Amino acid sequence: MGDAAAGGAGRSGGAATQRAAEIDAEVARLEAAEVVFGQFADARRTGKVDDPAMAEEFERVTISPGAGGMLLVPHREEGMDTSALPVDYQTIMKIVAGASQPVPAKDVSVELGRGTGPGQVEPVRDKLRRLTDRGWLHRTPAGRFTALPASAA
Repeated sequence: MGDAAAGGAGRSGGAATQRAAEIDAEVARLEAAEVVFGQFADARRTGKVDDPAMAEEFERVTISPGAGGMLLVPHREEGMDTSALPVDYQTIMKIVAGASQPVPAKDVSVELGRGTGPGQVEPVRDKLRRLTDRGWLHRTPAGRFTALPASAA
């Protein structure tokens, strides 16, 4: 009976891999939507919703990484700098890099002007984790974040 269960698990491995790829693509689409929504909200707040520059930025975001299932935050490679990241991620990188010690997500959220509530901190924490997963930041065991040296790519 144990062998039958193991065989069944082996057969479903391909389906699980395919599902994981589908989830990754969906996450990438949601990342792109998050950036577009953030830009629209900022434009609305500043009264620039109908600004031609906003339309150009919308076009840039929808055809750049993140659109159509591509990664919005690329994996860090040799020679890459933060200019490869979307603007909001560049801002987070500057905050973390400018800190004298590892920073918690809550401090980054406050520095971004978002506040300390869970609904304000968790999206920032998700971005910090994404930067960590893609090789841009280091997460300490205590859950704080530090910048990696430039040669760590």
